Amino acid sequence: MKKIMGLVFGGLQQKICNLCIITVLLMVGLYIAVAAFQSKVLNELVEQTNEQQKQAIVNVSEQTMSDVINGTLVKDVEMEAYIANDLFADVISDVTATGELVRKLYSDPDSFGERTLSYPDMRNDGRTAVQVVFEEGKDFDTPGIRESIEKLGNIADVLETLYDGSERLGSLFVGSPDGYFIIADDRSAAKFDENGELKSFPVRERPWYKGAAEKGGLYFTGIEYDAFTNYIGIVCSYPVIVDGKLKAVVGADIFLGSMSEIVGSSETNGGFMCVLNEKGQVVFSPRKTGELRTLPSDEAPDLRESENTALADFVKTAMTSTTGVCEVKIDGGEYYIAGAPMSATGWAFISGVQKAITMQPTETMIGKYDEIINEADITLQENVNRSLSTTVVLTAAILILAVAGSLFVANRIVKPLGAMTKRIADLSGHDLRFRMSDEYRTGDEIQVLAESFADLSERTVKYIENIKDITAEKERIGTELSLATDIQSGMLPSIFPAFPERKEFDIYASMDPAKEVGGDFYDFFLIDSNHLAMVIADVSGKGVPAALFMMASKILINDSAMLLRSPGAVLEYVNNQICSSNTAEMFVTVWLGVLDIETGILTCSNAGHENPALKHGGEFEMYEDEHGFVVGGIGGMKYSEYQIKLEKGDRLFVYTDGVSEATDAEEEQFGNERILAALNKDPDAAPKELLQNVRAAIDEFTGDAPQFDDITMIGFTYLGPEENL
Repeated sequence: MKKIMGLVFGGLQQKICNLCIITVLLMVGLYIAVAAFQSKVLNELVEQTNEQQKQAIVNVSEQTMSDVINGTLVKDVEMEAYIANDLFADVISDVTATGELVRKLYSDPDSFGERTLSYPDMRNDGRTAVQVVFEEGKDFDTPGIRESIEKLGNIADVLETLYDGSERLGSLFVGSPDGYFIIADDRSAAKFDENGELKSFPVRERPWYKGAAEKGGLYFTGIEYDAFTNYIGIVCSYPVIVDGKLKAVVGADIFLGSMSEIVGSSETNGGFMCVLNEKGQVVFSPRKTGELRTLPSDEAPDLRESENTALADFVKTAMTSTTGVCEVKIDGGEYYIAGAPMSATGWAFISGVQKAITMQPTETMIGKYDEIINEADITLQENVNRSLSTTVVLTAAILILAVAGSLFVANRIVKPLGAMTKRIADLSGHDLRFRMSDEYRTGDEIQVLAESFADLSERTVKYIENIKDITAEKERIGTELSLATDIQSGMLPSIFPAFPERKEFDIYASMDPAKEVGGDFYDFFLIDSNHLAMVIADVSGKGVPAALFMMASKILINDSAMLLRSPGAVLEYVNNQICSSNTAEMFVTVWLGVLDIETGILTCSNAGHENPALKHGGEFEMYEDEHGFVVGGIGGMKYSEYQIKLEKGDRLFVYTDGVSEATDAEEEQFGNERILAALNKDPDAAPKELLQNVRAAIDEFTGDAPQFDDITMIGFTYLGPEENL
């Protein structure tokens, strides 16, 4: 809030003033609204009449253009489809006739003689010739090839005659499964490279060969470039199958340069033409972008499955029958389009024109009509503006009077609130009590507010005193927890190397509790000069109860191991001791191992604990040992033992479930596979480095996710008896 010349801006004084001003404005607005309503009724009547006249113009114009489009667009597309279909029908006839002749040749080979064919000859360039081209590694001397060509050569005259008699064929040919290619055309020079060497031709890899062989019937390729001339075209192919075996594939090139030019030049004045193949893919189009652009056959979408459902339905119809004129949105624009099928190939021809182009005459007439209406609107607006000026002057005068009156009334209301605000601002850390005074006793809501402040300040002072007591108690508990952490960590071996005088082994361990004190523990100690005990355990629960249970369990295991030595007997004894007085119903998982240092035999027992990881030779692997029941669960349990024969250089890694069950932000667990990956990053590392590698992998995996469980690990390397060192 700001105070300027005795006026408080942003406070109640301003709000009261605002209320008065708003009231005046509402009254003025009501007067203006009544006047405006009458004007609005008249304007609506004029506008309604104008719209009706404009709609009549649009309807007549659209009907006229629709009749013109229906009379020309459908006829044009049917004519273009007929011309293209006639082209393909002639080619199909030539290819199937040649295919049937080849079939007769293979069905009754003895009825035909032998006909010798030769390689392409550059001297024949420009005149029709029948020649043979081979795949790489094939020639006339390849076993069985010459005899096959001499038999199939009987169709040479037919190929030459059909090629000469058609203006539509780019070439006519037969491909053999034996790897050669008989072709009739007038482009012999195209069969040679720039060095004058005859090109090889991978006949069985060509799309027309594979497509016809796979389909087992007449096949049309997509748009391709001719292998020899690089002309654009398609291939019509037909498989010759005798007694269930593919004997040859007959085909013909159809160069489509003229069709491509016609379609490419069709996009003028908002119109276009395009051709779709039997897969609903655009094969000819003048467009370089959008839904009707041309793409390679392996990338082109099937427009029958387009998300543009109107276009998809139109294409489905055009593939089978003449559509008539349809209105379809393409690339965001509205078009009138028509389509017709080419029955010979299963293709379709489409032609369209932008709807906006057809609407130009209508828009011109509407524009002229709008000019006349606008002139009338200008005259009306001038009269309205004069009335508005008069209203503004009257409103300004009323506002000035309203502001003066509202400031007088607002000052009487705001004065006690200002005094109250100053008293609250003066409250300090030594005196936080708000006390009532006569200037607040106004007998209205201001007095109620002041009394509420007084009561709130009294309660705040008491609350602060309570906070001080709670903070002191929390600091005392924190000090005790810190002492408990020191006591717990002091019970675990923490000086490394642990046995600097012993060269037969190396051991390292670590524990990172999830809270101030943890429930995990580890221990290792010499039972005698030749036996080393190692233990790792995980108490159920967290915090101080788990820490107390952990200390009791550690002492019991340590003391009993010194007396009994047998891991199974130790766990049995400790289990019975804990179960006898386990009123808290807590339990602990334990892995206990006793190593005969001289022989390398490690005797172990597992009470519901994680499997150890063992490196015995190459890399670490999980050792699937036999699990007994947890310690402290049921009294009288027996615990089995197993032995591992450690060799020099063998390594052991034992851990609690805080390692394997460490989770990241997505609740995914670290798991045994990542444990092994971390260990095998450097499997021959010393125990300390092994544990550091695992911890680094856990930290990288969990990231910023909090640690929910204690992470405890022991790494051990067996170096063998001292005399073998």
